[in-house]
Amino acid sequence: MKSEVRIDKWLWAVRLFKTRSLAAEACKKGKILIHGQPVKASHSIRVGDVVGVKRNPVLFSYQVLALTENRLNAKLLPEYLLDVTTPDQRELFELGKLNSSGRIRGSGRPTKKERRDLEDFVEPFFLDDDEDGWEDL
Repeated sequence: MKSEVRIDKWLWAVRLFKTRSLAAEACKKGKILIHGQPVKASHSIRVGDVVGVKRNPVLFSYQVLALTENRLNAKLLPEYLLDVTTPDQRELFELGKLNSSGRIRGSGRPTKKERRDLEDFVEPFFLDDDEDGWEDL
């Protein structure tokens, strides 16, 4: 087993990012912290390090339990990382989920379902109508 692994590889391997390039880009933008300090994608991590991932406005924190460079099955994740995110950050995340519904119902452009319901209400479909809308004379 390795004693050090690049942070971008580890973030990808433990499924915190969909691709390694997205993990490297997050490092470049300063969204990845180790012990509170922003790091580059090439920075090596060790077992016991605390990795912070900024996803505005929340800072998720994970403790490294084991190292890997290969993408893991989701069932194996508890063996490689421990979520140590503080309760106040979790609460902030939950509040963000509640407010992220997008828009207030009835304001702005209708959703696809609302548009279909409106069309059914305004232009009802009758089974006895001809295909082209003309009756035989």
